[in-house]
Amino acid sequence: MKFTSVTMDLAGKKLTLETGKLAKQATAAVLGRIGDTMVLATVVTSKKESTLDYFPLSVEYVERLYAGGRIKGSRWVKREGRPSDDAVLTGRLIDRSIRPLFPKEYKNDVQVVVTVLSVDGENEPDILSIITVSAALALSPIPWKGPVGAIRMGYVKPDGETNGEFLANPGGAELALSELDVVATQTKEKTLMLEAGARQVPENIVLEAIKKAHDHNKEIIAFIEDFVEKAEAGKKAAVKPQTTLLEYVAKIEKTYKKEISNLVALRASNEGGSSAEQDAIIEKIYADFQAEGSEQPDKKLIAKAVEKVFFGIIRENIIKKGERPDKRKIDEIRPISVEVGVLPRTHGSAIFQRGDTQVLSIATLGAARLEQLIESAEGEEKKRYIHHYSFPPYSVGETGRIGFLSRREIGHGALAERALEAVIPPASVFPYTIRVVSEVLSSNGSTSMASTCGSTLALMDAGVPITKPVAGVAMGMMSNEKDYVILTDILGLEDFSGDMDFKVTGTDTGVTAIQLDVKTLGLTFDQINETFERAKAGRMFILDKMQAVMPQSRTKVSEYAPKINVLKIPVEKIGEVIGPGGRVIKNIIATTGAQVDVDDDGTVSISGVAEEEVQAATDWINGLTRVMQAGEEFENAEVKRILPFGAFVEFLPGKEGMVHVSQMSAQYVKDPNEVVHIGDKVKVRVLEVDQQGRVNLSMLFGEDAKKPVAPRGERNDRPQRPHSPMGGPARPQHPLARQFQRERNEQRKDFKKRF
Repeated sequence: MKFTSVTMDLAGKKLTLETGKLAKQATAAVLGRIGDTMVLATVVTSKKESTLDYFPLSVEYVERLYAGGRIKGSRWVKREGRPSDDAVLTGRLIDRSIRPLFPKEYKNDVQVVVTVLSVDGENEPDILSIITVSAALALSPIPWKGPVGAIRMGYVKPDGETNGEFLANPGGAELALSELDVVATQTKEKTLMLEAGARQVPENIVLEAIKKAHDHNKEIIAFIEDFVEKAEAGKKAAVKPQTTLLEYVAKIEKTYKKEISNLVALRASNEGGSSAEQDAIIEKIYADFQAEGSEQPDKKLIAKAVEKVFFGIIRENIIKKGERPDKRKIDEIRPISVEVGVLPRTHGSAIFQRGDTQVLSIATLGAARLEQLIESAEGEEKKRYIHHYSFPPYSVGETGRIGFLSRREIGHGALAERALEAVIPPASVFPYTIRVVSEVLSSNGSTSMASTCGSTLALMDAGVPITKPVAGVAMGMMSNEKDYVILTDILGLEDFSGDMDFKVTGTDTGVTAIQLDVKTLGLTFDQINETFERAKAGRMFILDKMQAVMPQSRTKVSEYAPKINVLKIPVEKIGEVIGPGGRVIKNIIATTGAQVDVDDDGTVSISGVAEEEVQAATDWINGLTRVMQAGEEFENAEVKRILPFGAFVEFLPGKEGMVHVSQMSAQYVKDPNEVVHIGDKVKVRVLEVDQQGRVNLSMLFGEDAKKPVAPRGERNDRPQRPHSPMGGPARPQHPLARQFQRERNEQRKDFKKRF
């Protein structure tokens, strides 16, 4: 393919697509660029058809740290490891944007690989990747009903304003201020894929953002079509119709429709059970086909034809009769049951069950230092709220591998996490790292939405003061050439046989997350709007059921959760808390049993199992960092060291001051040991804090404190000293005086190093 490069303006930024220069042996390869963010999208198709029963499409999104000029932080391993969760989610985003447009009859392997070559930290590579893959598929001979356009839309509402502004393709700084982050992949006529997070945004605002996205996407599609024309791409490969399959479907519908209809009712009542009845029907049809024909029938095709008839009966019953497999109404939600506090030693737990779908969610609280550190080409970031989703094989009555994390589990966990991010309190209000794990115990449709509901309850049970409870519901659709029906709370059967899986989560105020997958050529705006309305009604119903059991978050965290206190100290006091070589902070941790973490901005996080430990460490640090005032008095100060000229006394945890002999008694004191001993508890008063921060103390109070101390030469109770050769009294040097001077000098050096 000849070298071709085209450029367009995308929301004020230059979008460039190139082909014919890189990866020439791929079926198609396109280099995409916005700003300094660049990705290479390659598409390769196999020469032979696959023997699999499904379309063998794989999408790989490859992140390289060199794209951001970074080397992996690990000391031993420098090569990138398994894909990050963000990479998996972006790969799923691309897959969901292109898969519905492949013809079902196409059976050749198709592999899409997107390699991130450069990131600038401002332009996200995910939108660029979808556009570049769309261009590569449009260039290739692979049959595909594209191209598609993709764009991210934001919504910023200034403080005090009722109306906000929609932002197309917002940068990182703009997105941080946006109340909405929606990615929309669309054809010229319809919407194929949606992925959104929002801060309780009303449905009408989200719909308006999707409509504005369509205006931009139509421009992108026209741009890609022009690119394909200039590159002189060849014709698309022809797809052979599956005539044998269609013949089987027609014969089975005519003869075995009643048996398959009975199977639909049976499966609806026992979704997770055995498929023996379906296997028996397939065996019967296979035997009948063998008896009546000369050609050997294909059992795999018969099984596929039975499935098509099976799903067709479900679709027909819903569209023509309004009859769902489990006899519910079109907008009816399955029975809901809620339990909280089900596990005795966890910090928070809840079981949310809707029909046969059952999820156990567990919330765990930890110190701020347990935040997740995420390393990517764009840098490192911390995450304090984490949601993990587990889907074991027993949840659908099957056996399978345990321990391997699927892309689906990562995607469902990310959806539930995004659904609750808008209501998680900031660290300044609730200084915990929060992890929620949703264990799917039984699955029959929309386990991610059950995880969202269960996680809300588990967080409230753990005492997390979320701003509002969040619920979610999965919506489906059955359609034909003329009519369509929107379904609330879809079963697994309705998901498999239907046209979409549209998940919407939110509070009673607005939407917090959206995820749309379709199996058709997309949705109209009317269909999206109707789905939003039905989903809101379903969400409110579920919220009522949840709040009847858990009306608000518990006022206190679990007794088994760590206790956390956060202090803000002056930056110049950090050195006093840490101490030379970390001696002070280590002593605090060892003595109190609490964990202490100090940030560069002066934030001190103190955590421990017992409140007493946390309070002891808090008092210690407050004492170290407080500004002393002359005249302050302290009871039970402990004598730590005694020197010939005075004693060092610890009057606050970790804070010492010196009491000179002249301040120990109103009478002359020859030896401090006559007044105090190491370990004694004395009452002291702050005389002054010198320029170097040293605290001078006094043990004199009342009238004694007011008496002037007699000058050294006028005291009658001390011996006369011999005169020095310089004419003044010679003062004999005590053996420990030099040691004291050395200690003082060391303290001054440490202070200068720190400040």
